[in-house]
Amino acid sequence: MDMADVTRTIKRADLLQMYYYLRLTRALEDRITALYRQGRIVGGVYTSHGMEAIAVGYASALQRDDVIAPFHRDMGAFLIRGFTPGEVLAHYLGKRTGPSKGKDGNVHMGDLKRGMIGFVSHLADNLPVATGVALAFKIRGERRVAFTGTGDGGTSRGDFHEAMNFAAVRTLPVVFFCNNNQYAYSTPQRLQMAIHDVADRAKAYGMPAEIVDGNDVAAVHMASTRAIERARAGEGPTFLEFKTMRMHGHSEHDPAKYVPRELLEEWKKKDPILKAEQLLQQLGYGDDAYFDEVGERVKKEVEAGLEFAEQSPLPAGPEVLEGVFATEDEVAS
Repeated sequence: MDMADVTRTIKRADLLQMYYYLRLTRALEDRITALYRQGRIVGGVYTSHGMEAIAVGYASALQRDDVIAPFHRDMGAFLIRGFTPGEVLAHYLGKRTGPSKGKDGNVHMGDLKRGMIGFVSHLADNLPVATGVALAFKIRGERRVAFTGTGDGGTSRGDFHEAMNFAAVRTLPVVFFCNNNQYAYSTPQRLQMAIHDVADRAKAYGMPAEIVDGNDVAAVHMASTRAIERARAGEGPTFLEFKTMRMHGHSEHDPAKYVPRELLEEWKKKDPILKAEQLLQQLGYGDDAYFDEVGERVKKEVEAGLEFAEQSPLPAGPEVLEGVFATEDEVAS
């Protein structure tokens, strides 16, 4: 990483804020994992442990009126868009105060007012949705961008290719990313595709692509900024491959015994929080005392969020139908 390039393109305050969100994401998801182990979570738990730099980096590069159709390991993007730890924890505990008001769990949440399209489990399904959003932006003449992604396994699905092709043909303001964490559940990349870099798939659509260190929040932010600026200028979509490693199982019920231990040990040295701290120290922006201070701050925020969630009510029976079907007033408007 070129330090001069970092300081020229990212403000000190923005780097410090990204570090804060890396720590908040890790602390929140660690707390959620602990609750899952205690049997208190409704549904499954899928974390971004070891991959936090991707969501934090790209979400920090977007403007507030841009739209995100997130991946299921993008907790940092939700936090940056204003979802509080209390809201998230209420969602995981099935409480009325969560984004889905107790109707769903894990990362199945969203809020169009905050520019977050609700996530569904079928990976790559969100890419055509984001492409449609980008088409609307173009038709309306709005200088807004849609940002969406999937995992390495998701890039083998038909909806991924349909979205990429349509966006390229129509020169739409959308950025696609691949969270290449080496495994599609238990299948390593080498058994999924005959190419080394997922980014090569963009060539088939005449789309520019960039390979990025997905554990370096500054690198993710800068690459995302370039792609976003290109889309906003009317130059069409870009594909970003963020190379990283899934440090836990596919979900917290998966012990991931199929992953070589030495591979995980290698990637531990590239932890995104560790890399961010090294960068901040090199730039003179932070030291161990500052890092400890941030750690204590996010710990308190997460515990306060858990208290809020635990004290929140469960949804009442009739509420199960609220917000599911459009009302006559909504249809008329």
